Amino acid sequence: MEHIDVIGGGLAGCEAAYRIAGEGIKVRLWEMRPLKQTPVHRTSNLAELVCSNSLKSDMENTAQGLLKREMRILGSLLLDCAGLTRVPAGSALAVDREAFSAMVSERIRSHPRIEIIGEEYTDLTSEGLTVVATGPLTSDALSRSLQIWGGLEELFFYDAIAPSITLDSLNKNRVYKASRYGKGSSDYYNCPLNKEEYDTFYENLINADIKEGHSIDKKLFFDSCVPVEVMARRGKDTLRYGPMRPVGLEDPKTGERPYAVVQLRQENTEGTVFGMVGFQTRLRWGEQEKVFRLIPGLEQADFVRLGAMHRNTYLNSPEILDPTLQSRQRPELFFAGQITGVEGYMESAASGIMAGINAARLFRGKSPLYLSEYTMLGSLLKFISNANSGNFQPVNANFGLLPPLAKPVKDKKKRYSAYVERSLEKMSEFSELL
Repeated sequence: MEHIDVIGGGLAGCEAAYRIAGEGIKVRLWEMRPLKQTPVHRTSNLAELVCSNSLKSDMENTAQGLLKREMRILGSLLLDCAGLTRVPAGSALAVDREAFSAMVSERIRSHPRIEIIGEEYTDLTSEGLTVVATGPLTSDALSRSLQIWGGLEELFFYDAIAPSITLDSLNKNRVYKASRYGKGSSDYYNCPLNKEEYDTFYENLINADIKEGHSIDKKLFFDSCVPVEVMARRGKDTLRYGPMRPVGLEDPKTGERPYAVVQLRQENTEGTVFGMVGFQTRLRWGEQEKVFRLIPGLEQADFVRLGAMHRNTYLNSPEILDPTLQSRQRPELFFAGQITGVEGYMESAASGIMAGINAARLFRGKSPLYLSEYTMLGSLLKFISNANSGNFQPVNANFGLLPPLAKPVKDKKKRYSAYVERSLEKMSEFSELL
């Protein structure tokens, strides 16, 4: 065996390939784009971000912040690139999409031990060490190969993308810049709505024509990606307590809190494109333009990207995977990324690092390592491999996955700080084994 195959050039695949190559092992990285595109990718770059340009919170005492700190200890390629292509987003880590994926692509393509194979990988029956990181948009051919030994059938959820708008098209007389509760710098544009404006927008939204038809409402949406029109139908004030929550976003022109607010987050380094936060949608494109231009400040919005919906597929990992990310039926076969049931950019990337670490160890004749459940990444891997397989659903990093503290702490901030301290100590111990 002279190399390790990594299938998929997304976030998890790039982290896995980079980690393996860093161990002095040759990697064949298979990526079918641009030969065969997916419903949502737009470029031929590796590690292309499709749903959002935000990698979520970078605050130290949050679950997402902790996961990033653990990834940095493990030498994350993507977080290094994210830091170099970062755009203002308050306390969140957001990147210029194109600059980020271009930088990751250059790092991977220029690595002397990584060979890019621009073909669709379709058959998992061949022998050899393999990391499958094809993501939630695994091709039909590879999905059929996976179904030969089970795990994919009937497991999926629907994911949606939010629209993006040019800065120049915003009505600057209506929008204002602020971050909720003043956390971080005032990097978000806010579109305030009074009650009458909200009522008009709401009625048009729930009566707008959707692309997939109402039958899709019976399917499964991941909680953080529920289409805004589906969320709206749950009740008239649902959006006001969700993505349009005005709390902590007082309008500096009036000094008062709006009835509802739509936030826009910077998406590129130049600051010329902003995305609608929490406005994932499956509305028909013409309807999106009509309905979203009812929002104050967006009357003349120039949409550079409209929302879309796609089906995401994932394994029944509790039936299939060990916490090492190995297949129980075939130990030389590893899985990483969203196909395992971790949900989120950083969760996917982090699992790729771990799959790369263990694939490299197996290549060297060493035993794969188990990551402590007291770390955020370790708790994620334990969850996806030990959850109830009869009701398994994708999961984000969250403190609820971590084991309780030895001594209970009532104060939430202090409790989270204790979680972080314990997790980083365990991750540092783990890194010394590598």
